[in-house]
Amino acid sequence: MRKRNESVTVEHERAAAAAVPGPLDKGCSLRRSLRLPAAAAEGMKRPLGRRYGLWFRLRKLVLWLLGMYIAIPFLVKLCPAIQAKLVFLNFVRVPYFIDLKRPQDQGLNHTCNYYLQPEEDVTIGVWHTVPAALWKNARGKDQLWFEEALGSSHPVILYLHGNAGTRGGDHRVELYKVLSSLGYHVVTFDYRGWGDSIGSPSERGMTYDALHVFDWIKARSGDNPVYIWGHSLGTGVATNLVRRLCERETPPDALILESPFTNIREEARSHPFSIYRYFPGFDWFFLDPITTSGIKFANDENVKYISCSLLILHAEDDPVVPFHLGKKLYNIAATSRSFRDYKVQFVPFHTDLGYRHKYIYRSPELPRILREFLGKSEHEHHH
Repeated sequence: MRKRNESVTVEHERAAAAAVPGPLDKGCSLRRSLRLPAAAAEGMKRPLGRRYGLWFRLRKLVLWLLGMYIAIPFLVKLCPAIQAKLVFLNFVRVPYFIDLKRPQDQGLNHTCNYYLQPEEDVTIGVWHTVPAALWKNARGKDQLWFEEALGSSHPVILYLHGNAGTRGGDHRVELYKVLSSLGYHVVTFDYRGWGDSIGSPSERGMTYDALHVFDWIKARSGDNPVYIWGHSLGTGVATNLVRRLCERETPPDALILESPFTNIREEARSHPFSIYRYFPGFDWFFLDPITTSGIKFANDENVKYISCSLLILHAEDDPVVPFHLGKKLYNIAATSRSFRDYKVQFVPFHTDLGYRHKYIYRSPELPRILREFLGKSEHEHHH
């Protein structure tokens, strides 16, 4: 009986020993039982690997962008020509794929394309749109007819466009149509280096091109009033031109500045698109190279030497040339002695209208504004 009890006890202990696993460092069977299947382990590694690879690439991109952000100011400082290109943007040609020799493709059926040569090795493309009243007569006519038409009893507007694009830019074409419908000849051109015009851009060259076209108009327009209209960067060309005309005592009948700035340094510093405005040494890195390149477009200085009527148009929601710069220029001109015998007017366009930088031509008030302002200028011209 005793023997049998011992036997039962031994069997019970063996069974218990079999049920309880051995120590982890001695028994490998537990590790094997807890090990995940190979496919499941591989599935966990893949998302981890993907996450790590994505993070590595993202970090690499951020470091590269940071390096470029820091390097660009030094590149601009070492090569001022880069900053000049950013001011002119003459290499940006929009809309693309249009033939500037065919203004009729842009809906300007009463427009003729010319080419003038201000200097040796410089050729500029010119568009001349006659008043809408002459539209039927203009069909099929050659350049000679258009040149002679400048002597008809209609005032002429010389339009100086801003940077980027060409004389065929959409908003520019729409303005030509508005001005033509109001009874004006519109003469516009691409500065050397823009569009299909030949030459290298510079402030001096742009101003000389404008002077050449103005003289070309005056030689054909007789006693008809000639007004100068500058937009954006073109306001800098316009005040350069008009200052020079006033100094030689052949001023235009009026000057219209649309979305003007005070000078190119203040415009660059105030430009909403500038990501370097708060960069340490911004003036030294970015503004000084502009001056080194001979680019000033000093409207605030030029208006002190201009003696003709001045109209400034500016939209409050202009995202390119801040509204406050146009207002500041007006305040300088209004207190200048050179304008004491001439009308100086500032017309703001409320933010709700949405005219921004280049859509003032859409204003239904524009015809009235021009009629009232230029009507006074024409009266001054004839007396």
